[in-house]
Amino acid sequence: MIRFRTERRAAALLAACLLMPALAPAAEPAAPVAAVRDQWAQAAYVTPKAQRGAALVALAGRSEALVAARPRDPDALIWDGIVRSSLAGERGGLGALSLVKQAKRDFEAAIALDDTALGGAAHTSLGALYYQVPGWPVGFGDDAKAREHLQRALAIDATDIDANYFYGDFLRDQGDWSGAAAAFEKAIAAPARAGREVADRGRRAEATRKLAEVRRHLASR
Repeated sequence: MIRFRTERRAAALLAACLLMPALAPAAEPAAPVAAVRDQWAQAAYVTPKAQRGAALVALAGRSEALVAARPRDPDALIWDGIVRSSLAGERGGLGALSLVKQAKRDFEAAIALDDTALGGAAHTSLGALYYQVPGWPVGFGDDAKAREHLQRALAIDATDIDANYFYGDFLRDQGDWSGAAAAFEKAIAAPARAGREVADRGRRAEATRKLAEVRRHLASR
């Protein structure tokens, strides 16, 4: 996910942006959308770092074309936003802001069409952007909006691995270590998603690392 707050962090997008939300256990998207989803998983979790940027650039072209062909398909909009956010994370720095601003527009458009699409993934993704992008005047970051969207995603699917992971990461960012630990535990215990083994494995590994960090902090208090 993206972290480039100017006050508390270096103005760069962390590599963890590549771990943007994958699908919740919801209806299977149309085949062209599923193809982008699966290609994203390969780029995010399998492609070597040296080739990842090029893979995401190519995938962004495909996801953009997909939205042009399916402008009222919330699933297509969600995946275009995810791909753009991941590319922003790969590029890093304030120059990636144009990518995350377009991703924000994608997620907002998807929510306007159907905020429950892909198990609420647009809320998860938009909430993640809100807490990891810098606030005004640099960006659009807003912790209150981040909480609102992440909690809405959990209201749609309380067991979703991505919604729990990003809510945990948000709470960690806010200094709510106990709440973060509980959310990471839920992410790790989330039900497996058919056909999403690569994404699930990567997400659980990330949640496990973050949970270990949170537990060390709690133990030191």
